[in-house]
Amino acid sequence: MTTHAIERRAPRLGGFSATFLRLELRRMLRNRRTVIFTLVMPAAFFLLFGTDSSYRTESAGSGNVTAYIMVSMAVYGAMIATTSAGAMVSVERAVGWSRQLRLTPLNPGAYIAVKVVVAMTMGLAAVVVVSVVGMATGADLPVGDLIACAVLAWLCSLVFAAFGLFMGYLLPSENVMQILGPVLALMSFAGGLFVPVDQMGDTFATIAKLTPVYGVGEIARWPLDPSGSLAVAVLNVAAWTAVFAAGAAWRFRRDTARV
Repeated sequence: MTTHAIERRAPRLGGFSATFLRLELRRMLRNRRTVIFTLVMPAAFFLLFGTDSSYRTESAGSGNVTAYIMVSMAVYGAMIATTSAGAMVSVERAVGWSRQLRLTPLNPGAYIAVKVVVAMTMGLAAVVVVSVVGMATGADLPVGDLIACAVLAWLCSLVFAAFGLFMGYLLPSENVMQILGPVLALMSFAGGLFVPVDQMGDTFATIAKLTPVYGVGEIARWPLDPSGSLAVAVLNVAAWTAVFAAGAAWRFRRDTARV
């Protein structure tokens, strides 16, 4: 009997495609809880904490305090969105979808790339929603600063896409977001997103600079209020991105080795 080896042709770009990307995005948007937490809640927090009449007349850098809080809440929204999208890998592992994909010609790198693109797309949507709501309700800052703050908030949220992936591979699926929700809120307080670092005591201000949120917030607000140390903020973001990306890669390799 003659046997023939079946040749499996590797897909173009390792399987990264617009169709795969579109399906992943639709899956995220069909999850109502994800939409509420990533697109609605940050804008609601801004309306709750940032629209006081005194904030609209009080200056903060090149804009008013309302604009300062708007940028902070845009960072918070991007942070929640990118972490949630990355952490979805935990659910996929639990139901066997990740294992199923590994039986296909899909390249693991393409799979991770799709996850990151989806996370960053959700982060962009969160930034846009908060910015639109902010500008409609009293945020005042130059257009150039608004665009720069929004772009920086979005780009820097990449660190939380890596964080979400790391946690998605590390934590059990049944309570991953129940754990990450309070953790993100705590990091936001500790990192100066809800309370400016210069209003903290010396000890807490020092601790804040060591948290993952500090660098993202400082960089995103830099075009509006360049009063902090940009070098420290950039170092903070680079270091935490490296830590979370390395953690995600480590857990991903261990997970892949199980097949």
